[in-house]
Amino acid sequence: MPTPIESTEGPRPKTPRLAQAYILLLTCGGAAVLGYGLWTWQTHEWGRFLFYLGISAIASGMKVTLSAGSGTMSMNFLFILIGIASLSLGETLAMGCGGILFQRFFLAKRPPRAVQSIFNVASIACSIGASYFAYHAGLRLESWFEAPLLLMFAACAFFLTNTFSVALVIALTEEKSAWAVWRESYFWSFPNYLVGAAVALGLNAFSKAFGWQSSLLVLPVLYVVYRSHRLYVERLEEDKLHAEQQTRHAEELALLHRRTIQTLAVAVEAKDQTTRDHLARVEVYAMEIGRELNLSENELKALEAASLLHDIGKLAVPEYIISKPGKLTPEEFEKMKIHPIVGAELIEQVEFPYPVAPMVRGHHEKWDGSGYPDGLAGEDIPIGARILATVDCLDALASDRQYRRALPLDEALAMVQREAGRSFDPRIVEVLSRRYQELERMAKASVVAQKTKLSTELKVERGAAPAAGFEESADTTANDLTSIHNSMQAAEAQRLLLDRVDRDLAACLSQPEIFGVAREILRLEIPYDVLAVYQCEGDRLLPVFLDGEAQRQFASLEIPMGMGLAGWVAENNKAIMNGNPSVEPGYLNDPARFSTLGSALAVPLETPAGVTHVFSLYRQGRDAFRTRELNVLLSISSKLSRRLELAPQPR
Repeated sequence: MPTPIESTEGPRPKTPRLAQAYILLLTCGGAAVLGYGLWTWQTHEWGRFLFYLGISAIASGMKVTLSAGSGTMSMNFLFILIGIASLSLGETLAMGCGGILFQRFFLAKRPPRAVQSIFNVASIACSIGASYFAYHAGLRLESWFEAPLLLMFAACAFFLTNTFSVALVIALTEEKSAWAVWRESYFWSFPNYLVGAAVALGLNAFSKAFGWQSSLLVLPVLYVVYRSHRLYVERLEEDKLHAEQQTRHAEELALLHRRTIQTLAVAVEAKDQTTRDHLARVEVYAMEIGRELNLSENELKALEAASLLHDIGKLAVPEYIISKPGKLTPEEFEKMKIHPIVGAELIEQVEFPYPVAPMVRGHHEKWDGSGYPDGLAGEDIPIGARILATVDCLDALASDRQYRRALPLDEALAMVQREAGRSFDPRIVEVLSRRYQELERMAKASVVAQKTKLSTELKVERGAAPAAGFEESADTTANDLTSIHNSMQAAEAQRLLLDRVDRDLAACLSQPEIFGVAREILRLEIPYDVLAVYQCEGDRLLPVFLDGEAQRQFASLEIPMGMGLAGWVAENNKAIMNGNPSVEPGYLNDPARFSTLGSALAVPLETPAGVTHVFSLYRQGRDAFRTRELNVLLSISSKLSRRLELAPQPR
C-alpha cells in the first residue's frame, strides 16, 4: 500500500487550501466507513480475529518496494483481502487500520505528524470499505469462478481508491495533474495488486481446508517471500546505481571531450583572432544542415567537434601568413596547405569516439577533385567535410577578412551557388540556398558562451635573459620578397636609379625632404594614385606624408599596430603587394565614402631601432602592381631607411 506522506525534517511548506479541503473530506469519508464498521461489528470467532489481527500487525512491517521505486506495498494487504473474504467489515477495518497505526507509531524512523496519520488511516478505511462492498456486491457467478473473480474485483477496488487518493493529495499539494501523478507513480503497480489477490485466494483456501490456525504456517513463507523480494529489489537498486554511475561517467567523458574541443578552439583563436565568431557561426550552419541530411548521431557529434576544430592545423602555419592582408605567394600557400593535415594529426591524438579527424583533413577538398591535401572527389569526401567546406566558404565570404571587406550574404551565397558541382556538393548547396536566411537568424540569435581570453598581450616583467643569453647582433633586414635584390644590382638601370637616389638624398636634412625626394623618383618609376608614409608611434601608425588626389581619405587614419595593410607590414617587417586598401582601419568607415582604389603596395622602413615607417602606394584596379615595381620600392626603401636614421626627428 502506498505511503502518501512521510515526516521530513526542517520547515514544512504550507499545505494549499484545496489540499486541506480534500484531506478533510477524505477524513470524513474514512470516519463514516469506520463508524459503519463499528456499528455493524460482528465477531463469530474472537480467537480467529485476534490471531489475524496479530499476524496482520507483524505483516505490516514487511514492506516491499514496488518495481518503479516510488511506493511500497505492505504484506498486510494480503490479510486485508483474507479479511474481506472471511471476516466482517469491522474486523477487516481493525486489521487494516491497526496495521497502518502499528507501522507509523512503532516502526517509523521519525515521529509521525498527526495529519499524516489521520490521512493514512482515513485513506485505508475508505479503500477497505470500497473493496469490501465490491466483494459483497451480490454478484451471482459460477461457484468455481465466483471466489477468484470477486477477490479480483476487491483488489481492483482497493487499488483504485488507495492509489488515487494518494495521487490526488500529492497533486493538490504540489499543484500538478492528479492523472499525471497517478499514471506515472502508481498505474504500473496494478499487477502487484492482482498478484496479491492470487496469493490471498490461496491463503484463504488453505485456511478453509486446514483451519484458520494453519495460517500460522504461512508466516515463514511470507518472510521468505519478503526477504527474497527485498534481496531482489536491493539487486535492482545496485544495478540501477551502477547504470547511473556509467551514465554519469559517459556524461563526464562527453563533457571532457567538449572541454577539450573548446580548449583547442581557444588555441586556434589565439593564433587567428578572426576565427572567434567564424567558428560559432560555422557550427550553427553545419549542425542544422547535418540534421536535415539525416546524419547519424556519431556523425553529428563529429561534425560539432570538427566545426570548432577544422582550422586547428593553423597552429603550424607562421602567423604572418595567417594574418596577411593580401594575396599569398606560392611559397606561402604551400605552407598554408599543410594545416588540414596537421589539424587531423592533432585531432587523432585526442582519440575522439567519433570520426572527427577525416572531416578536419577533408574540409578543403573539392567536389571535382581539385582540392587539397588528398585530391578526393564527390562521395569520397566525408559528408561532414563537404558540409564544412560549403558553410566555411559562405561565412568567410560574408565576413571581414584581412585582405577584403565582407560581401552581403546574398552575394556570398550566389558565389557559393556558382561553385555547386565544382567545389561543393550540390545537395548541400541546395539545402544552404533554401535555408540560409533561417540559419543566419539562428546564428545571430545563438548565445555564444564567453570564451577564455588568453594573455597574449601580457608583458612579463620577470626573466632578465634566456638561459642561452641574448644574441649580440642580428640582421633583421632580410625580406622574403627581396631574394632577387642582388641580381638587380648588376643591372645598369638599377645602378643608375640607386645612384640618383643617393645623390638626391644627400642634400636632405629632414623627413619631409626625404619623402619629397622619394615621391619625385617614384612618380617616374612606379605609377600610383596615392602615396602614404605612416610613422610608428607606439602602438599606432600615423600618416606623416601624403601625395595624390585621393589623399584626404588617408589623412585622418590612426592604424593600430598589426591591423590592416600598414599595420601588418609594420608588425611583421614584411612587404605586401596588391593588398586591398579597404582593409585599412578607418579608411571606409563612413558609408558615404567611396573609393576606386583597389591595390596597395607597402614596404617597411627599418632602422637599427626597428621599423619606423611604412611606405605605401595605392592604385585603382585590382592586382595593379607588378613584381618589378615591388623590387624598385624595396631598393629605394633601404636607401630611405639609412637616410631617415641620420635625419632629425620632427617635433
